[in-house]
Amino acid sequence: MNPSLNEQVLPRGTGIALVTPFDSKGRPDRKGLRRIIDHVVQGGVEFIVALGTTAETPTLSKEDRMEVLELVKEGLDGRLPLWCGMGGNDTRELLEQLTSFDLKGVDALLSVTPYYNRPSQDGLYAHYRELALATDHPIVLYNVPARTGCSLMAETTLRLANDFKNIVATKEASGDWMQIMEIMRSKPADFKVYSGDDAISLPLLSLGLVGVVSVVGNAWPQTFGQMVRHALAGEPAEARQLHYQMLPLMTAVFREGSPAGIKFILQSMGLCEDHLRLPLVGISARLQTELIDLRSRFGKES
Repeated sequence: MNPSLNEQVLPRGTGIALVTPFDSKGRPDRKGLRRIIDHVVQGGVEFIVALGTTAETPTLSKEDRMEVLELVKEGLDGRLPLWCGMGGNDTRELLEQLTSFDLKGVDALLSVTPYYNRPSQDGLYAHYRELALATDHPIVLYNVPARTGCSLMAETTLRLANDFKNIVATKEASGDWMQIMEIMRSKPADFKVYSGDDAISLPLLSLGLVGVVSVVGNAWPQTFGQMVRHALAGEPAEARQLHYQMLPLMTAVFREGSPAGIKFILQSMGLCEDHLRLPLVGISARLQTELIDLRSRFGKES
């Protein structure tokens, strides 16, 4: 991957894992999605992620996913690099998606490890090998074992990074500091590592990670993005100030599951409704009150 393409596809900084707004009938909400996209773009973030975990992608049919991707591309209109979540626990079905989805305008594929099946490390390697051989798109691995039931170990991540030129990065949401440090220590020079955990992103950035795929950035793109930029610029005091300012929000938003918390905040900001698809449900009245109070004390982004 040449350096200019690397920076275009894999920017340093903050990416936003977009929610999928729904209307009262449970259909993707075009206007709500457009408002959120405009909000985060104007907030100065570096890239956008569609159809990730925060998008409630497991509850979306294939037709829903295709619709949401088109709505994101339409709303984004090329203003920022776009990653598209494309993973699953059926390798054959995943490869079929590559031919049926319109990936024009998608800069990279974010591919979560196969869930529920709990494959071995050899199985994970074989899964990603088939994906890498089936597409020319850059692939970002996505390791989130708390959700999938399996972890892509450092050895397997490094093996994939060395064996396939279009496996270009990983999003690490394992919370395993030793694993992340081993990847950073031994990875190819041009292989990028992103954090997938808002609340621990600041210390992870000190290890050499190049950015964060954020959930809370849906609501506070300016502040979260500035924290990340300070960290990447070697300005720890400024980054810490914003980190600790946001920490109560980052903790509370995830307390009763994601994206229920962030969707409630987005509704309170007038950006979308907080409808979710079962089995996800809205947050409790107690947490609603806490989040409104935290948001009021945090202040409004310009």
